[in-house]
Amino acid sequence: MDTYGLLRFIADSWALLALTLVFMGVILWALRPGSRPLHDDAARSIFRNDKKPAVDDRRGEMEA
Repeated sequence: MDTYGLLRFIADSWALLALTLVFMGVILWALRPGSRPLHDDAARSIFRNDKKPAVDDRRGEMEA
């Protein structure tokens, strides 16, 4: 078997299997038990300053 054929065989079979396992591992890691509070915190992080705006530290630049 030539080098190209060997590399093609590895890419077609073993690399596909490895990438599929990595993909499934990432999905299972994201959906693991106990991760809901982390995901909820990340989802609400954009609204943290919704009631009280963030302080603008550039007030002195605008007056000058």
